[in-house]
Amino acid sequence: MRIAFLSCPETLPGSPARRPDAFEHDLLFDALSAGLDGRAEITAIDWRAPLGSLTAFDAAYLGTPWDYTDAKDAFLDRLDALESAGVSLANPAGVVRWNADKLYLRQLAQQGATSIPTLWPDRAGPADVLAAFDHFATDRVVVKRRVGAGAIGQDSFTRAAPPAADWQIDQAAMIQPFLPAIQQEGELSFIFIDGQFSHALVKRASAGDYRIQSLYGGSKVPLDPVPADRAAAGAIMAMLPFDKPPVYARIDMVRLDSGNLAVIEAELIEPYLYPEQGPQFGRMLADAILRRLD
Repeated sequence: MRIAFLSCPETLPGSPARRPDAFEHDLLFDALSAGLDGRAEITAIDWRAPLGSLTAFDAAYLGTPWDYTDAKDAFLDRLDALESAGVSLANPAGVVRWNADKLYLRQLAQQGATSIPTLWPDRAGPADVLAAFDHFATDRVVVKRRVGAGAIGQDSFTRAAPPAADWQIDQAAMIQPFLPAIQQEGELSFIFIDGQFSHALVKRASAGDYRIQSLYGGSKVPLDPVPADRAAAGAIMAMLPFDKPPVYARIDMVRLDSGNLAVIEAELIEPYLYPEQGPQFGRMLADAILRRLD
């Protein structure tokens, strides 16, 4: 049994273009390798490798193909080609296609998910940001790409420091009010494997920042969630529009002023799954991937 751990030049070991946070690739790869415990061979490989090289594998895990956001259509085409060739994908191409555009958050909100109020401009310019201050009755907003990851291309503005006249996001975007809980409690992440809860953690930004990713100095600590918080994450899992649960999912949430958790993202493509906070995670993930091959 051979499993491809799909990656990109920015995460592959030995690459001269390796990102500072590529250590997360190593931790995730090692956890899955240990979980497989010799039941399958796992190889890290660029998702853009020749198709023939990739179709030699029985399964492909979307580990760290972190550059897909700059080539979404090519990435989705590659996943379709792999599935057509009989390669089992974790997660499947249909799941990835649904999750690749953050507009899925609007669908979850329409289904009743506790959500962050959001505007969805096709492109975002200064006028959109200024209008958002009034729309949300707030003094600070966050602007994100609808197809994006890792807070790359993200901006935050205040009424006192609005965007420059020439600022823009020249692609589909989303604008949300800034939630102080991000800098106070932090962002809560709940990891599910094949629909079963694995572990949870709190991610906090470094002093003066609001981005919680390790690339920006963010930190994380394990979390034993209270029943209500765990149920809130489980409710988002139950809303996912698939016949069976994704092989893996990371539900990111933030606390509203009401005390309820709101979904930030349901990460189903190539999220970092924090194996160091989940001792049983590697085995759970390996078992889930292998079950799909039975």
